[in-house]
Amino acid sequence: MGNRILVLDDEKEIAEVIALYLKNDGYEVIQAYTGKEALAKVEKDPPDLALLDVMLPDVDGFVVLQKIRQKYKFPVIMLTAKTEYTDKIAGLTMGADDYIAKPFNPLELVARVKAQLRRYTKYNENAKSQENILDFAGLLMNRDTHVCIYNERELTLTPIEFDILWFLCENRGKVISSEQLFEEIWKEKYFKNSNNTVMVHIRHLREKMGDGRRKSDFIKTVWGVGYKIEK
Repeated sequence: MGNRILVLDDEKEIAEVIALYLKNDGYEVIQAYTGKEALAKVEKDPPDLALLDVMLPDVDGFVVLQKIRQKYKFPVIMLTAKTEYTDKIAGLTMGADDYIAKPFNPLELVARVKAQLRRYTKYNENAKSQENILDFAGLLMNRDTHVCIYNERELTLTPIEFDILWFLCENRGKVISSEQLFEEIWKEKYFKNSNNTVMVHIRHLREKMGDGRRKSDFIKTVWGVGYKIEK
């Protein structure tokens, strides 16, 4: 049996279609129809990836996402009938790895699932084979355990946020463009809208590294060029 995928959608017909396509591709599927049910199943046996609908009968998918991110790092893809840009940004800032608007092509959904699992697996493999400890300027990162501590406070980072911070730190002193950062972390071709995705993740990192009253300035913006971390 392949990777285990959690599918959370209160519309059972949609959940069944998603499950059918995933099972046909060799995945094991766990289905849930409410946020409470999904969180219980995650707690009992965490999946390798979760597909979360935003509109649910008890809580919205963003609440489920937040609770998952308090403890787990596996990839999360949000599903929603809403197409507003603000909803997409909300999902990304709360730790979602991808976002698919309904109605969607099931084959595209399966492709996005594969892409996220490949990226997550690649991250874990790289973590074992490379120098895995980074320690400077009050920041401690361990790629084996995915622990990130800044100014003696542990940060809860998504895999993408961790990768961004690690890459910038590896290249500290250099200015990294949004295009270079996007293609290095997401492993996809950079388009104009990709800059928004990078900006959202940088902002979220700064918020998490801040002290609650203000954002951290650990990651510098070099206007019109990109981002850098000082040596």
